[in-house]
Parts: sequence; structure tokens; C-alpha cells
Amino acid sequence: MSAITFIVDTLLSLALFVFLARLLLQLARADFRNPISQAVVRITNPVILPLRRVLPPMGKIDTASVVAVLLVAAVEVACRFALLGAFPPNSLLWVRTMLVDITSTLLWTYFYSIFLYALLSLIAPTGYSPLQSVLAALCEPVLRPFRRVIPAVAGLDLSPLWAIIAIQALLILLR
Repeated sequence: MSAITFIVDTLLSLALFVFLARLLLQLARADFRNPISQAVVRITNPVILPLRRVLPPMGKIDTASVVAVLLVAAVEVACRFALLGAFPPNSLLWVRTMLVDITSTLLWTYFYSIFLYALLSLIAPTGYSPLQSVLAALCEPVLRPFRRVIPAVAGLDLSPLWAIIAIQALLILLR
């Protein structure tokens, strides 16, 4: 039973990550001609396109993507409670668990994105890769406030380190 729980939880967590990645890429105005962005769009289109017919965007926010993230999180929580035999939970616990899952996935996404972005900038600072382009679009808005406060030391940008420390602190508080 624990193997089934692991598989279901992993697959639904990956689905939540992909839908959240689409929303973050839209908010960051990432280049959607990028192969990685195209893959995210193609994976999420079967859910997003029908929702988009019903839900118009509100300004710069794609409401269909937001609703898709909420739906995937709701399904993930429902499956988790069903596999644990604690179904149906009260609605307040359900919403709280959904929000914690979404926030946790968001923070882990930024943690790994910033880590990979910093690592790629050290390995190939002048090179181009589709991953580096997507990571730059996602990470730069988060790193910019840290760069204003923390200057580079001997040409070494320490803002990713401090951003990762802040994200880890938020993850600890989230538990």
C-alpha cells in the first residue's frame, strides 16, 4: 500500500509542479518559444485550453492556469486523504492542506531553480542553453531585491545563497 501511495503522491506532485511552472512562466513573461516552455505548455494544454474557454484572463493573470493549479492541488489532497482512509476531511482542513501544498511546491520550485541558475552561471557564464533562459526568467525577479541589499564580493554574486537561505527558512516555518 505504501508503494501505491508513493507513486500516486509523486505523480500528482509532478502534475502540480508542471501546472505551477506554467503559471510562473506566464507571470515571469518567459519566452514561450523556448523548448522547455513549449514542453510545459504542451503538457498542460489539455487542461488549460478547456478552462480558458470558460475563464477569461484577468489582466496579466491567466485565471485558467490559476484554477488548474487549484484543481490539481485539490485532486492531490483528495487522493492523499483517500489513500490514508481519512476521507472526507472537513473543508477547512482540505483548503489548508491545498494551500500548504501549493506554497511548498512553489518554494521548492524556486529553491531548485535558483540553485541550478547559480550553478549554471558558475559553470558556463557566457554560454546559452534553453534551461538557462527559462531559469533566468524565473529567478531574476526573485534575486533582484537580494542584489539591491547584498553587494557582490570580489565579483561573486551572493544573492542566490541568501535567497536559498530565505526560502529554506520559509519552508521551515511552513512545516
